[in-house]
Amino acid sequence: MNYLKDKKILLIITGGIAAYKSLELIRLLKNKGSEIKTVLTKSGKEFVTPLSITSLTQNKVYEELFDSNSEAEMDHITLSRWCDVILVSPATANSISKFSYGNAEDLASTLVLASDKKVILVPAMNVRMWMHQATQENVSKLLNYGYLCVGPEIGEMACGEYGKGKMSEPTKIIEFLNNFFSEQKTISKKKLKAIVTSGPTKEYIDPIRYISNNSSGKQGYEIAKSLIKNGIETTLISGPTNLPDPRNLKLIKVQTGEEMYEETKKNLPVDIAVCAAAVGDFKISKFQKKKIKKQDKINLELEKNRDILNFLSTHNFLRPNLVIGFAAETNNIIENAEAKISKKHCDWIIANDVSKSEIGFDSDFNEVSIIYKDKNKKNELISKRNKSEIAEEITKRILANFNT
Repeated sequence: MNYLKDKKILLIITGGIAAYKSLELIRLLKNKGSEIKTVLTKSGKEFVTPLSITSLTQNKVYEELFDSNSEAEMDHITLSRWCDVILVSPATANSISKFSYGNAEDLASTLVLASDKKVILVPAMNVRMWMHQATQENVSKLLNYGYLCVGPEIGEMACGEYGKGKMSEPTKIIEFLNNFFSEQKTISKKKLKAIVTSGPTKEYIDPIRYISNNSSGKQGYEIAKSLIKNGIETTLISGPTNLPDPRNLKLIKVQTGEEMYEETKKNLPVDIAVCAAAVGDFKISKFQKKKIKKQDKINLELEKNRDILNFLSTHNFLRPNLVIGFAAETNNIIENAEAKISKKHCDWIIANDVSKSEIGFDSDFNEVSIIYKDKNKKNELISKRNKSEIAEEITKRILANFNT
């Protein structure tokens, strides 16, 4: 189904050899019934001409921030309000850097800064530029802001090198945009709600000492941020972390597993539950109100904490339509996750190997496998990438689940 008909696309063309693909992209968008206006940067003009763009879009090409012929209309404001989405294709390392630092030195960067519309980047650059830590940090920052990314792909580049950095083909960009507008229509129609649990819990022995784990809460926070920026009303229930409070969502802070259980119950019903928290399996049977002295003999008796994931999955009346659990494993990742999905009765289990420091609890990166209860769906591996990107991939699958 065509969801691009009558959509207003603002296309920013920056300076890279892949800019020539923007002409084919415009042609495909026009065939889908979209209206396109373009901003051509000074460096982009080295690769494509305003005349060729105008002939395809049948609209003026905007180039300068200070244009005496039109700036009375304040192009950077009017264009940002006019469009349904901003598409930066190609998005060079330089333009990504400008956006991440909030620069406003030309029409393109000023327009993006002044807009409240979704920005979709289509990166295109040399493999070394893409893999450079500065670029990766800039992209990660923009994803956290709510930007979306199409590609880059692995392939041969104009410079002759081979690797990741090649711009996605126009047909793939069209498919991405069509899916984006399809999901937006589904979300606005269904008004989906979600709960995400995240972080560790602290199970107190006395007022000072407690049992806990090394969960940072990063992956759960990224999932909550991804859900909210995709239009899903989200409540984040978090154990103690050192992370900044996410914007635009309801945040409930708890300490213990019992508190997390109670807050989860209070915030039902929802459509989606993502249990990313590392809730302590056990708590202290008898909390000591005063600090236990070193010389005191101590015998810790433990009892099981309430199982939030199992509660959500088996609730007769308030079960969310989609219940997702996490499995932090150190060995036999898939086998343990499959056993957990059967035992907990949830719909998906997202499993990762926390024994590897580069994708463990406190890392900014992750690699996960999604295990589905539905045997008609094959397990999926989402390869190592930033946790914000992992969150986007998970959200993409959640949206697809409600779009069928």
